[in-house]
Amino acid sequence: MSQLVSVNVGTPREAAWAGIGRTSIDKAPVTGPVEVGRFGLAGDEVSDTRHHGGPDQAVYAYAREDLDRWAVDLGQEVRDGQFAENLTTRGVEVTEAEVGERWEVGSVLLEVAYVRTPCNDFKTWMGRCGFDNRAWVKRFTLDGAPGAYLRVLAPGTLEAGDEVRVVHSPGHGVTIGTMFRALHTEPALLPRLLEVDGLAAKARRKVEQHLASRG
Repeated sequence: MSQLVSVNVGTPREAAWAGIGRTSIDKAPVTGPVEVGRFGLAGDEVSDTRHHGGPDQAVYAYAREDLDRWAVDLGQEVRDGQFAENLTTRGVEVTEAEVGERWEVGSVLLEVAYVRTPCNDFKTWMGRCGFDNRAWVKRFTLDGAPGAYLRVLAPGTLEAGDEVRVVHSPGHGVTIGTMFRALHTEPALLPRLLEVDGLAAKARRKVEQHLASRG
């Protein structure tokens, strides 16, 4: 069964090493029902609002299977929430989820909307936690499993152990993996993103810039 393994939240903490001097990257699992609103989970707060948060990046999901792969590569256990994900899933095709796909979790309706872009704060965080973070941004990018940012279409509550049910698939075949490659490693794929209804504004701008550069 596809399910929610862990629900993870974090609040801003002072951090001289972070780009803006504070960060919410340190997310920890919580127990019991968690309220989810349009802009994310109760008890979770974005520090860098320029690059994170907003309706298109309200909730971040990452697959436990991908964390397990990284654990092998890194040579040590990777805990739930280590990648700053709000939802750690199991049995969910996160990378292969279509953009616009909808998930019902607890009483919450979520929509797959955007991808995570690895940054130097993520690299530094991994190093501070004792992981080998050499060339981390490049390694994470080439791995091609960025996790999925989700919109909240219907607020409600969810908790660890809830089933994750895919209740709508748009059918265009543009997956989270496709979007990530288009934005970061294979720009020739960018026009395909226009097949997505309600494409995230950040992605649309990138597509428009690409098309303009080609005349």
